[in-house]
Formats: sequence, structure tokens, C-alpha cells
Amino acid sequence: MITFLLVVFGIVSNAAASVLIKYAMMPERKVSIFEPLSIILNIPLWVGLLFYGIAFVLYALTLQRLPLNVTHPVLTCGAISMVAVLSVILFGESFTTTKIVGVVLVALGVVLISWKA
Repeated sequence: MITFLLVVFGIVSNAAASVLIKYAMMPERKVSIFEPLSIILNIPLWVGLLFYGIAFVLYALTLQRLPLNVTHPVLTCGAISMVAVLSVILFGESFTTTKIVGVVLVALGVVLISWKA
């Protein structure tokens, strides 16, 4: 059960980090490398970075329980799938048939890799 929770929270924290960083860098936020305060005061950017740190720790803890050749594909596929859906819901990005098929194929590949691991 702990392993399952580590995987789920690892996927969620990784996806949350990606979504927050996307939000942090939206044009209306006017972030510029030439304006350091726009980066320093960008709370979503720092929270996204924090979530990447949490995801990394959860990934490391999951590696104690599962083989690398299972852990990495499962966490990556989960994050890819979650980000694909969230990007449509939160940012109105496109989710074409081709992208759907791609996500399904990646998921199928992960199932095959982790089969009876």
C-alpha cells in the first residue's frame, strides 16, 4: 500500500510542478530574466520547484521498493498522462486524436514493461 501511495503522490506532485511552472510563465505574468524581481516574486514558479523536489524524494523512496526499469516508466507515464489532461482543462491546449493515441501507446508500453514486475 505504501508503494502504491508513493507512486500516486509522485505522479501527482510531478504533474502539479509542471502545471504550476507553466502557469508561472504565462505571458500575462511578464517574467523576464532581465527583471530578477519578476522571478523572485513569482510564487507559482517557486511552488512548482518545491513540487519537483517532493516528486524527486518520492521517486527516490519508490526506488527502494520497485526496480528502476518499472519505477521510472510508471512515474513518467503517469505524469505525462496527467499533464496532458490538465493542460487541456486548465490552459485550453489541444488534445488531438493523435495525442490521445500517443498517450495510450505510452501507457500500453509501461504496462508491458512492468508486467509481473
